[in-house]
Amino acid sequence: MQKEGNVVAFQGEHGAYSEQAVFSHFGNTVMTEALRTLHEVFDAVEKGAVPYAVVPVENSLEGSVNETYDLLLRSSLKVGGEIELKIIHCLIAHTGTNIADIEAVYSHPQALSQCRKFLEGKVWEIIPAYDTAGSVKMLKERNMKQAAAIAGEISADAYGMQVLARGIQDQPNNYTRFFVISKDESGPTGRDKTSIVFSVAHKPGTLYQAMEPFAKRGINLTRIESRPTRQKPWEYHFFLDFEGHISDVKCKEALADLERIAAFTKALGSYPKAKES
Repeated sequence: MQKEGNVVAFQGEHGAYSEQAVFSHFGNTVMTEALRTLHEVFDAVEKGAVPYAVVPVENSLEGSVNETYDLLLRSSLKVGGEIELKIIHCLIAHTGTNIADIEAVYSHPQALSQCRKFLEGKVWEIIPAYDTAGSVKMLKERNMKQAAAIAGEISADAYGMQVLARGIQDQPNNYTRFFVISKDESGPTGRDKTSIVFSVAHKPGTLYQAMEPFAKRGINLTRIESRPTRQKPWEYHFFLDFEGHISDVKCKEALADLERIAAFTKALGSYPKAKES
């Protein structure tokens, strides 16, 4: 899923972790397009404005990005790649600003939460913002020299700012998982995963029956999560990841069995597993 001259969309401002994920997958020379919302990102790919996009789906500390899964459910786009990015938060400010000069710190609420221990005991005003890299951009554009932002180091480079402290997150093992989405399906590589979504009748044993086709074929399930269908109270869609490509014989057989049991099924895509971090 990498061709010279491609443009890859992501949600946020330039310097965001999502853009870092783009570069880690497509290489540092790829062109990127920053869009404000995930809905705009999906829309850009669906309309052909860009061929690919990278979207966050899960954080190892905070859990799933529900909006992404809701959009995948409604979209015709396919998942064709997986990226795992280690999140290293930095305290970023104008060049020449010292920690002693800081009066306020801006960032996305999730980033602020993940750096709680570092921020404890400081006299700074903590101000939530819509985006990590967007906070750095705001400090630069408004010349806010007595403020700092929490974001990735790439955002300091993007806006010509200074890293005052690196690795300030509470937990060292903080990873975000991303999907590469496009209109194209990804062929088998021999090290693949598949993501699907399904629903079953609200009856005893139906979820067990839905898992049985995978168990009896020795297919390893790597993730399952439920999301409300929003059609009836207490009815759910189940998002499932498993090892193997949708074209593999045993995977095709398992999905055929599932379709006979489930009320609804949709394949989101098969893709190479993320590189080991």
